Amino acid sequence: MAEQRYEQRRRDPLPEETDAWEALVTAARRTVADGLVVGTSGNVSVRVGDTVLVTPSGVPYDRLAPDDVTGVDLAGRQVLGSLVPTSELPMHLAVYATTDARAVVHTHAVHATAVSTLVLELPSVHYMTGALGGPVRVAPYAPYGTPELAEHVLRALDGRTGCLLRNHGTLTHGTTLDQAYDRTAQLEWMCNLWLKASSVPHHTPSLLTEAQIAEAGARLRDYGQPG
Repeated sequence: MAEQRYEQRRRDPLPEETDAWEALVTAARRTVADGLVVGTSGNVSVRVGDTVLVTPSGVPYDRLAPDDVTGVDLAGRQVLGSLVPTSELPMHLAVYATTDARAVVHTHAVHATAVSTLVLELPSVHYMTGALGGPVRVAPYAPYGTPELAEHVLRALDGRTGCLLRNHGTLTHGTTLDQAYDRTAQLEWMCNLWLKASSVPHHTPSLLTEAQIAEAGARLRDYGQPG
């Protein structure tokens, strides 16, 4: 009986959910093309109203079709589709519950993952650190898909729009999917930069101060075209 009620909660996607699903699939495929994930690792989600569209578990992104739309409500109950949502759903829902995020991107980017094994915080080697709210913290390790990992991520994200996950990867969020994705790409680039700079023998990379990062963050808020 309970299973029947669960099935009855599922519905057809709204037009805006269909559009958001198409954008989500495009972003998920881009994570593979840009080398941020391998296979089905990593996941992407978008919030539309009180529904969270999310990549399904274990399905290659190039096989996802419009009819594969997968969505849950903010409590994690599936309301769209029949594919099982990503195992990292608790982490995504925790971000939506505590921030103004409308999109979340999680990857296993190689340089960022490497950095997560070395430091507690990504050294501030570039002013784009300000675009993520300040020095990027590393969330302590916990098994994937667990409430414990979600809690670690929320602490690492406090005042930030991105973090590293120890021995795991990255997570960024934004008010749009493009913004969340750009932050992921930027974070991976900064990790690559620090790894290369810190590997030069007999040299130590210069780091920006907290004040310099704050100034850059303020300037970046007005960067680009108006509106």
